Amino acid sequence: MRIIRTAAAVLAVCALAAGCSGSGGKEGNEKPAAEDAAPAAGTPAMKIAMVTHSGQGDTFWDIVQKGAAAAARKDNVRFLYAAAPEGKEQAQLVQTYIDQKVDGIVVTLAKPEAVGDVVRKAVAAGIPVVTVNSGGEFSKDLGALGHIGQDESVAGEAVGEELNERGRKKALCVIHEQGNVSLEARCDGVRKTFGGEVENLNVEGTNMPATTSSIEARLQSGRDIDAVVTLGAPFAAASVKARQGAGSKAEISTFDLNAAVVASLKAKEITFAVDQQPYLQGYLAVDGLWLHKVNGNVTGGGKPVLTGPALVTAEDVPALEKLTAAGTR
Repeated sequence: MRIIRTAAAVLAVCALAAGCSGSGGKEGNEKPAAEDAAPAAGTPAMKIAMVTHSGQGDTFWDIVQKGAAAAARKDNVRFLYAAAPEGKEQAQLVQTYIDQKVDGIVVTLAKPEAVGDVVRKAVAAGIPVVTVNSGGEFSKDLGALGHIGQDESVAGEAVGEELNERGRKKALCVIHEQGNVSLEARCDGVRKTFGGEVENLNVEGTNMPATTSSIEARLQSGRDIDAVVTLGAPFAAASVKARQGAGSKAEISTFDLNAAVVASLKAKEITFAVDQQPYLQGYLAVDGLWLHKVNGNVTGGGKPVLTGPALVTAEDVPALEKLTAAGTR
């Protein structure tokens, strides 16, 4: 695993903890956490809600939730989770938690124009907010305590440099959610450092058969495409299938890890993946809000806490297989 380092990086270390605490309610697309477990912390009980832009079936967010739930168990926190891919619905879910007067909110800013106002409302109501994963550049202006994730532009630039080393000439960057500022930043980053041509392809990320068909059609019509970059782990498998259907020889790489991606790395179906450690994003977000409540701490010193990127190849598979099987990487 090759860590991509930047001057702004704030290194954070956490121990993997098992289990989770608390259970969610029934509002919106909210999912209940696991059954309550005896808390490890002796601090007063808290209630922390996380609202993301996840669509159904995105394994990345399962890992984020596991990290958040592990921190919740340690910190005597009732952890609530809800998600909506549309910005308006996501904002409504945040408002629901403001109305419930939770002790802290974790939110993604994939569509900051839709979610920004309600984040400001949470802060104005005295509810501390931590942003995660996407839209870190908007976090401070909205009044959030801080942001936890990777620098998407830096991650994209690392991919572009890796494609150069692999001698690629034309890359297809597959965007599975139009309007998501983080996904666009990744493709822009690839374009910044890649010596060849980069073409963006927007697909319907919530419809995997349609996504596969779109990628396959583009590979059939663009025989000069020799690299496919997907921006989420579930779409790597779709690209492998599309490549087979198109009879293409394009190399496939992806952002994010799950067990299927590690298996594909092992089988040499994909060349490399970009790991941003989603477990760590969830864990640090909840733990940071707890620390702020009980000890007045603010993680990161005003700068984002970076959990990635790191480039993962087949060489890293032995160390990752057990962790991805456990659902923590």
